[in-house]
Amino acid sequence: MKRTDILPFLLLAPVLGFVVVQARRSPRLTATSQAAVLAAGRSSDDGRSERTTAPLPDRGSAEGSLAVASAPVAAESRDVDDIRRRLTLGAGGTYIDEILAERDSSLARWPDRVTKPIRVWIASGSGLADWKDEFPTRVRSAFEEWTSLDIPVRFVFVADSADADVHVGWIDHFDTPISGKTLWARDRSWWIVNGNITIALHHNGGEPLDDSAVKAITLHEVGHLLGLDHTLDTSNIMTARVRVRDLSTADRATMELLYTLPPGSVK
Repeated sequence: MKRTDILPFLLLAPVLGFVVVQARRSPRLTATSQAAVLAAGRSSDDGRSERTTAPLPDRGSAEGSLAVASAPVAAESRDVDDIRRRLTLGAGGTYIDEILAERDSSLARWPDRVTKPIRVWIASGSGLADWKDEFPTRVRSAFEEWTSLDIPVRFVFVADSADADVHVGWIDHFDTPISGKTLWARDRSWWIVNGNITIALHHNGGEPLDDSAVKAITLHEVGHLLGLDHTLDTSNIMTARVRVRDLSTADRATMELLYTLPPGSVK
């Protein structure tokens, strides 16, 4: 081999070595997407929404990628037998089993964020048809309703998107029959590290969402952001087709149970 043939390889070798080292150091991150349908309709006497549209798919989910700047939380020592025991004792009145079935027997959640709240940035949708200035207030109230529970997570709303862990954005409508979508990323230990929420201003068929609908779909999406998955019980905010406007007893109990447990597999 000629000396001139070897020279380019020698110049590239340090760069290739740096790339390999950085790849080994980088955390393994998984992005998960959850989509929800808001059932359109009038409120019935018991406070639930009666669906007046044609039946919609119960689920809409997809895998995606999300860039993560946060460092992963160090894994803690996990006693799987103890976690299973606590699950058994606390599962009554919750839909934690449905989440485990959907997640291949794994739980995802944020680390404790009370003294260092999760930073949320809410975009303006003023350029979209049927935008209302009160919509960000409805979004904030949905976040705060979840943190009124006995969970070690708080939120603070920031003005700079670059300083946020969670971004909330708006879209006129989705091309599929959904009203909201959440994308979150986790590290290898199943700690959630950041996320994006997108809320539609119109149903897929063109009907605008009102104030209560925006809050309801945000409640659902923040549930996903915090680690919940769908449940088949339509009396809960976390059903795939959202028909209610408030958190149910089961929604509250499931979230509170999740945040007493470490994340990861319970197999």
